[in-house]
Amino acid sequence: MILKGIGASPGFGIGRAIIIEDRKLDYAAVKYTGAASEKARLAKAVKDFTSETRQLAEVLCRSAGTKQAAILEGHITMLGDPFLRRQMEEKIDAGAVAEAAADAVLTMFYDTFSALEDEIMRQRASDVKDIKDSLLRILRGVKRADIAAAPKGSILIAKDFMPSMVSQIKKENVAAIVTQVGGVSCHSAILARTIGIPAALSVPNATGMIDDGALLIADGFKGEVITAPTADQIREYSEKQRAYLQEKESLNIYFNKPTVTKSGLAKKVYGNIGKAEDAQNVLRNGGEGIGLFRTEFLFMNRDRAPTEQEQFEAYAALAKAMDEKEVIIRTLDSGGDKVIPYLQIEKEKNPFLGHRGIRFCLDNKALFKTQIRAVLRAAVCGDIKIMLPLVTCPEEVQQAKALIEECACELENEGLNFQRADIGVMIETPAAALISDLLAKEAAFFSIGTNDLTAYTMAVDRGNAKLSRLYDTFQPAVLRAIEMTIKNAKAAGIEVGMCGEAAANTDLIPKLIKWGLDTFSVTPSSILQTRKSICDCK
Repeated sequence: MILKGIGASPGFGIGRAIIIEDRKLDYAAVKYTGAASEKARLAKAVKDFTSETRQLAEVLCRSAGTKQAAILEGHITMLGDPFLRRQMEEKIDAGAVAEAAADAVLTMFYDTFSALEDEIMRQRASDVKDIKDSLLRILRGVKRADIAAAPKGSILIAKDFMPSMVSQIKKENVAAIVTQVGGVSCHSAILARTIGIPAALSVPNATGMIDDGALLIADGFKGEVITAPTADQIREYSEKQRAYLQEKESLNIYFNKPTVTKSGLAKKVYGNIGKAEDAQNVLRNGGEGIGLFRTEFLFMNRDRAPTEQEQFEAYAALAKAMDEKEVIIRTLDSGGDKVIPYLQIEKEKNPFLGHRGIRFCLDNKALFKTQIRAVLRAAVCGDIKIMLPLVTCPEEVQQAKALIEECACELENEGLNFQRADIGVMIETPAAALISDLLAKEAAFFSIGTNDLTAYTMAVDRGNAKLSRLYDTFQPAVLRAIEMTIKNAKAAGIEVGMCGEAAANTDLIPKLIKWGLDTFSVTPSSILQTRKSICDCK
């Protein structure tokens, strides 16, 4: 029998199933002992959580590096947020036991992140659940599952696999991970890819369909799990794993190799990131620059907007880390699926068609100018460019450029060190693609965001599994929009890149080169494969 899910970490695993059950964390019988006592219990649990998580982070740092360990450090930061803690204490004051207070507040944040459309943002839901489960486990005195004790040749099966669980894995003993939930962008998938363990996620009822101790084959490419495999299947997949590892090793020759097609066309492969510290991951994978820095992450998980100085320090650190390599900073892209409570964006019936992206920034000039001032100040530290999201008409670019120039004049009058930056436009709506010839007169460069462009062009909710066949960059309408944008950019003499997931699609890359795309900006782990695909093109 073949169980089908999502391929989240490449490779093939052959081994015996170990079912990891969710621990029961019922607290219905816990009695309220007074506000002071419950707050003390909560404070001790948070302290124990911090100590335990820091130890796990140190283990993860040794196995996967500092960047991946930062995921668990982020859990400590999130739980230490005064706003979060204050909400829990308010519920305790209202008569809730520590468990109920923590459960209610963290569940609220989990539900908020789970409802988001963007997969990268949805991964935060898994982090919140990990924090909640760990905190409740500590409050109830329940021991953590001993994943480190899994024997050699184990395939771990769980409803969900949290970052704190991945940190306990001994790579030499675990052949694969299989879960009932999760996607390619969740932190557990990212960690599995970093460590090099095949993972098949979102396999329906995996813990119910697979028996503990059963022999399995897990395909991390297709997301398939073969139960009761035959001897021929075991030989076949053993050979597939050997060939995959050999091919993966061969990609290392592309680390310092120029990104040039066989006919001599020079291209660039950049990385997409959400935090300044992620720059090191781009460099470790041979990236030539940053094609998309999602600045909304600076604004999330806090109770106020970051100050100009806080943003300046983040952008400057990124520019310095990239050492004169190009860095494209996307201005705040709030709204839609990116919920930032303190910005008080009104609830809308159709938020993806509402007050978001550049629209929100132009209507909140003080917030926008604070960010722009920080970017212009940081531009003296490297090759920084500004990119505007969700543009649909030339007037939006013109208004944004006027505000950016206003910021430059203010900084000059104040005697602060700054550098003007090129201003580009994200092409992620059908409107922007259709008037890309007009936008090219206003912009210094284009970057095609294929994730939103595909969704808007095909009128598809990309989270709707019933419509997955329509959410496809190879739909003729989407391809025409991409081709039109590239050709209009070339006619205007401006550079054009792509920062959506399609930029790493090996089947699409030949078309993009034929049309004239200059820059391919992808997830850091896809940089070398993307460069190889470009170099293989004629």
